[in-house]
Amino acid sequence: MKNIFRRILTVSLTVVVLFTTTSFKVDMHFCGNNLVDFSLFHNVQTCGMENEQPTNTCEKGFSKKPCCSDKQLVIEGQHDFKTSLDKLAYGHYAFVATFFSTYINLFDELDNNVIRFKDYSPPFLERDIQILDQVFLI
Repeated sequence: MKNIFRRILTVSLTVVVLFTTTSFKVDMHFCGNNLVDFSLFHNVQTCGMENEQPTNTCEKGFSKKPCCSDKQLVIEGQHDFKTSLDKLAYGHYAFVATFFSTYINLFDELDNNVIRFKDYSPPFLERDIQILDQVFLI
């Protein structure tokens, strides 16, 4: 249960850091009130209506407001992380070193059934104690 909770917490914190540092933009093209196209990675394709000439040529002083519009939603990520290690004191270095060593040792799985003497044979008997003491099982 503890391992599962730790893994869920690790994955969720990783996702939080990933999304807070990621920047992206969404381009949208509207024709009237209808969404025609949207894009995450490149410019949107337009419907072509913004290039049309107005039909009323006698009203040169007045121009209609175009029905097409482009909107851009920009979400900036957090980019103010301090990555320099030159301002750390000795205590900070000691903390970082102990943290990493204990964190790495968390994932070392130790066997509970370790037999440390399996490669060694028992010592040779110089005398047979059962015969010397004359103790026999009947």
